[in-house]
Amino acid sequence: MKKSLVVIFVLLLCVFSFAAKELVLWHSYSTTSGEYKVLTEKVIPDFEKTHPGVKIVETQVSSDEMRKRLVVSTASQDFPDLMRMDIIWVPQFGNIDVLMKLDKEFPAEFNKMKDEFLEGPLSTCKWDGNYYGLPLDTNTRVLLWNKKLFNEAGLSHPPRTMDEFFEDIKLLTKDNDGDGEIDQWGFADSGLGPWNSIPWIYSAGGEILNSDNNTAEGHVNSKQSVAILNEYKELYDEGCISDIVTGSGGIGALEGYAENIYAMVISGPWGHSIIKGQYPDAEINYALMPAGENGSRSVVGGEDIVMFQSTKYKQEAFEFMKYITSYDVQLEFAKVGQMPVLKSIADDPFIRNHDYFGIYMQQLKTAVARSPHPAWNEIEDSIATAWEDTVIGDYDAKDSLDSAAEDIEDILSEY
Repeated sequence: MKKSLVVIFVLLLCVFSFAAKELVLWHSYSTTSGEYKVLTEKVIPDFEKTHPGVKIVETQVSSDEMRKRLVVSTASQDFPDLMRMDIIWVPQFGNIDVLMKLDKEFPAEFNKMKDEFLEGPLSTCKWDGNYYGLPLDTNTRVLLWNKKLFNEAGLSHPPRTMDEFFEDIKLLTKDNDGDGEIDQWGFADSGLGPWNSIPWIYSAGGEILNSDNNTAEGHVNSKQSVAILNEYKELYDEGCISDIVTGSGGIGALEGYAENIYAMVISGPWGHSIIKGQYPDAEINYALMPAGENGSRSVVGGEDIVMFQSTKYKQEAFEFMKYITSYDVQLEFAKVGQMPVLKSIADDPFIRNHDYFGIYMQQLKTAVARSPHPAWNEIEDSIATAWEDTVIGDYDAKDSLDSAAEDIEDILSEY
């Protein structure tokens, strides 16, 4: 009897010893998307084959619900091991010390791999001197120019400089039917917030915060930042920028582009499927954001993959993070429409021969993040208000941006 109990005890020990180490991964991939299929049918099974004893438990949470779930998890200190997290949230949750500092926990491995990532996406993982994640997927915005309208105006190529950009916007704004009302605009966009204005601000040599993301004065209200807001205001007042930028009624930017109403818009990679879904015969022409004092710059979007400090399996979690950001896996995701984050993939034949990924990857080499900071949402509101006050409310551009600088300095002082 005693011998039997010993045997059972040993068997139980073996079972527990070889039980899989479960890593819970939260993500917001739609269950009907190609990305979800790649994750669940390719990435996770292949990782588990090469890492016996590790099981990835994927949990899909809608984008709308993810923030709520994170807030509840913070209160209860009950987190997953890993998460695909919006880039804006990474500094926020890094600041409250729930995310793993990868450069501190895995210094040798992190330092060896960090230069493989595009600079803009990588910067979204950094806060207060530490890196709290790895870039997972990314996007940016480039110029879409309407070749038909350009040719009609005697223009053979998209604007390459900011000066050409301003001139072309004016030239391409027309009253085609002669009724005294503009019916073709040189430029259109969907708003005045930083997502929309950063390509203008940074290309022109302006900034929002300094490189350490702890100072606004002299940056958000620099002479370059003021000058580009004044230029934008002038174009809007002359009727060269569509009213939809202020939230007024009118055909959407992408739809108006396809219908030859807007000569230029700025859009992310999703613009292609939106346009082709409604206008399958529409011709789409892409170009880099016109270069100004600071070159051709645009804005970074996307998600990072993060590890929570509460995980029991740090090394295994980091192995999965490295795997899902590896060349082959990034390429698999790219084939279903997700923009990759590695510099080297820009030279892959799939990217080079893609309808539009090549131009976006080129723009991503110089694209900038929306100032990674825990208080970004408040900072964003201040900048949007300054641009709206000037463009719509006729406030002086310098006064608006000086006020924004003062407000943002107050926000930054809390950190």
